[in-house]
Amino acid sequence: MFSYLRIAAVAATIPFMLSTGARSDAGDDTLRVAFGEEVLNLDYNNTTKREYIILSDLVDEGLFDYDPEANTYVPSVATGYEYLDPLTIEVKLRDGITFHDGSALTAEDVAYTYNWIISEGSESKAKSAIERWLDKAVVVDSKTIRFDMLEEYPLAVRDMANRIQIRKAGTYDDDPNAAAIDLVGLGPYQVVSFEPGKEVVLKAYDGYFAESPKQPVQIGNIVIRSLPDSGTQQAEFFSGGVDWIFKVSRDVAESMGAAPNIDHVVSTDLRIGFLVLDAFGHTDPEGPLTNVLVRRAMNHAINRKEIAEFLMGGGAQVVHTACHPAQFGCDQSVADYAYDPEKARALLAEAGFPDGFDLELWSYRDKSVAEVVAAKLEAVGITVSLRHGKLASLNEARANRQIQAYFGTWGSGGTPDTAAIARVHFSADGDRNMSNNPKVTDLILAAEVTGDQEKRDALFSEALSIIADEAYWVPMFSYAQNFLVSSELEFPTYADGLPRLYRAKWK
Repeated sequence: MFSYLRIAAVAATIPFMLSTGARSDAGDDTLRVAFGEEVLNLDYNNTTKREYIILSDLVDEGLFDYDPEANTYVPSVATGYEYLDPLTIEVKLRDGITFHDGSALTAEDVAYTYNWIISEGSESKAKSAIERWLDKAVVVDSKTIRFDMLEEYPLAVRDMANRIQIRKAGTYDDDPNAAAIDLVGLGPYQVVSFEPGKEVVLKAYDGYFAESPKQPVQIGNIVIRSLPDSGTQQAEFFSGGVDWIFKVSRDVAESMGAAPNIDHVVSTDLRIGFLVLDAFGHTDPEGPLTNVLVRRAMNHAINRKEIAEFLMGGGAQVVHTACHPAQFGCDQSVADYAYDPEKARALLAEAGFPDGFDLELWSYRDKSVAEVVAAKLEAVGITVSLRHGKLASLNEARANRQIQAYFGTWGSGGTPDTAAIARVHFSADGDRNMSNNPKVTDLILAAEVTGDQEKRDALFSEALSIIADEAYWVPMFSYAQNFLVSSELEFPTYADGLPRLYRAKWK
């Protein structure tokens, strides 16, 4: 574990790496942010990572937005919506909304954005979110858009809010990456300059609309720097060159948070960690994981509380469902397998494996967690070969049905709804589905095509009960987020774990 003294000493030995500027304050009115990932693309319609979501929240707007305090979706540049019939949604736009170049937002811009994203030639990362339900977007008048749907889908507004950022009509006509470097957005901040992989400079947009759910915006300027090396991030923080960092390891956050003028802020996160088991028998039709007693034994073998408390820490929680407890529909009354290694051994013996069996366990992140899981499985007699490597290798092996079990995580894109994790992992055609139970798939898909929240809740509950009873997964824990924040900065956190920098303000 790092100590504060050690970090401070390291920082002192590398003065050439340190910014000479004093820490920002209300007078400077510039919030300096460090990302560990390089920012190479400003266009969230074509990207996916958490860093790009944070940036998009600053420079972009969709028709709707998510209110994390009320746990509901609210109008943004739209004034609201109406279902004209089960397959038609009409959306009205606010008056006076302008892009960062001063041009007015019209229905043509909205229809263009949606129609381009679902077009045959589009490779937008947002495409999968809407192509299954959207047929076309039609301009009714300058302030009205009609969305013609392919099927009944009551979660359309959710998808609009979470994924689709509006672009000016014609943006992508000549180049699908036209907004990657030169972005003209609608958000509270506009891009002043962008050096891919190095720095994004933003300033508050004077023409930003007063009715926005993101208002009031209280910091005038934000500079986002790409600093992949964590040591450089820490040194810059001590010198005053950085005011805010996320994805900080627990030990570093606790140590640096003890220093003057630095606050360690902890937040919950919708990301959960779990094992997925080849219950269907893709790797071996007669393999041990096709036996429900074996899968239940593996659930009893893992000490979830120990991992959550000692490895993850902070806001991490024990999870026993194939979803996050904060998500709508995540029924907590399903089967919960307590840590009981003796019971695990008994179940293995009952299943015909008194001496255990060989298991190849894959992982791509949090190697320490995978190692603890392997050790716990070894303790009940399962001989584990841990294959820890790159995500790309795991994805390829999973697509080729070569994985017995893997440690995976899922953040649901910050969406507080069980559909955001269940549909991805239990759809009929996805390789993440290693149980292939058609009843589970049918229940989850049925929950997506009903607007009755009580019915949706019941459908998810039934699906999750089957997943738990059959022990298709070994759910383990939710993640915590560790932030380092200047003590001069007020930075609120939310249950979905998404950092909203537009909510930050100087104390």
